[in-house]
Amino acid sequence: MLQNETIIHLIIMRNLKIILFSLLLTFNFTNAQETNSFPVQVIIENGIIEGNYDTHTGIQRYFGIPFAKPPIGELRWKAPQPLEHWSGIKETKAFGPRPMQTMVFGDMKSRSNGVSEDCLYLNVWTPADRNTKDLPVLLYFYGGGNVAGDASEPRYDGESMAKEGIVVVTTNYRLNIFGFLAHPELSTEASYKASGNYGLLDQNAALKWVNKNIAAFGGDPNKITIAGESAGSIGTSQQMASPLSKDLIAGAIGESGAGINPTMSPVSLKDAENMGKEFAENAGYPSIAALRKLSTREVYEIYNESKKFGFPTVLDGYFLPKTLPEIFENKEQAMVPLLLGWNSAEIPGMAFTQGPYTDENYVNKVKEAYPKEYKKVLELYPHSSEKEIELSATALASDRFISYSTWKWFDLHRKNSDQPVYRYLYSKLRPPLVDNTLASGLAGGTVSKGSDTPPAPVAVGAPHACEIEYCMGNLHLVEDYAWTADDYKVSKEMMTYFANFIKTGNPNGEGLPNWEAATAKDKNPAVMVIDTESKLIEARNDARYEFLDKAYKNN
Repeated sequence: MLQNETIIHLIIMRNLKIILFSLLLTFNFTNAQETNSFPVQVIIENGIIEGNYDTHTGIQRYFGIPFAKPPIGELRWKAPQPLEHWSGIKETKAFGPRPMQTMVFGDMKSRSNGVSEDCLYLNVWTPADRNTKDLPVLLYFYGGGNVAGDASEPRYDGESMAKEGIVVVTTNYRLNIFGFLAHPELSTEASYKASGNYGLLDQNAALKWVNKNIAAFGGDPNKITIAGESAGSIGTSQQMASPLSKDLIAGAIGESGAGINPTMSPVSLKDAENMGKEFAENAGYPSIAALRKLSTREVYEIYNESKKFGFPTVLDGYFLPKTLPEIFENKEQAMVPLLLGWNSAEIPGMAFTQGPYTDENYVNKVKEAYPKEYKKVLELYPHSSEKEIELSATALASDRFISYSTWKWFDLHRKNSDQPVYRYLYSKLRPPLVDNTLASGLAGGTVSKGSDTPPAPVAVGAPHACEIEYCMGNLHLVEDYAWTADDYKVSKEMMTYFANFIKTGNPNGEGLPNWEAATAKDKNPAVMVIDTESKLIEARNDARYEFLDKAYKNN
């Protein structure tokens, strides 16, 4: 029988082998990525940074650039603070840590260096050579319900778009309790006498950083288009409305989402403060000073134990002085071109029916949701057959979830600005999964499928978040799906529309179906259906959104 010392020695040796093997894999992966690169340096406001110049693609990459002080210690739950200058050369060749979060959406795939409160980092891809200047700029905000997400995800990678002659920036911003907690004590200590919205202020800080520094990467600070998907689209709508951001942008792109009731719309400062105070007291920490003394782990676990899905954005009188409908109706938003749209089946119909697609179940659910207006709803979302019920339930669930709010953003800007507004409906069905032990996730990507998981219904449209890798030209970085020639065709077309818009404020270009802007007086405004064969149509279902507009009292 081996002695304890021998056993311990064997365990240590085995673990050393595992560690060395892991390090070797990491080195090989990194080395493989940078085989064709050499280091390049750029002088920005705070000092010198060093990234990589890929000689095969011509793209320079700078990952993990800090854009604000780490929001830790006394800076937890404060607006992002300006960075201090550094001496020497800061290496920016690896993605910084992603914001604190749990695996809310198991399908999100990160390339970042861990999870941390110290997360305020952004990434730049640029095609500029030494003489290039005034390139258009894209600043992209990730999705994830303001509770999850990461600027390093492969589907947001900026290299493909950079090859189109655009400087691309993806940025982190704080999430969940770390990014959106409001509290009376936090409001008292802030110079602007409000709290919450730290994640949105991080986005604003990243936008300010881009405005100040992007010329060093060949970009034009006066030609910044902001964009995002889901919560990132909602953030884009809010940046477009905020007095802190609206003068820094030249255009906006929204993919499925706007911060308008019922989709993650802001609450009053008083309500937000009361929510935060109640949360803290229930956790046993009645003061912000006590909460700030807690470790990251303790705050993380307290938040997770609460089962809360984040905290709402706030009408703080600073970043958001009014609701988006009020700001747009008063013509106080950024007066810039806007391109936006949503997907044809954002969320399954079962999210509304909570049961089978039978006439009885569907009608009862409609009556529950709209007791006084159910007849009108059944006209707008008809139910003559099981298939029609599935399609109507899918449309109603999607509209209530995120499509209506995006439509309202579209409607507000086209009626309250002189700028072009381009609307799309993304309809490309996904190809099959490569691995049949996986299932498609809610926010894009895949999750593991258990042995008792029922088979997924046949898709009736394009689900939430599935367009990201298409419009950013990143199908080759997402290996979950068996992409076809049609998928690459749609991706090239959608990316080109987006690239044209970022460059000129107009998505149109040679070889693309013509995309007309919607005007204020259009009763059936133009919609670009993006699919294997994209085509421009007149809006067919806007009566649904006009009904919901009244139901949500946003009109």
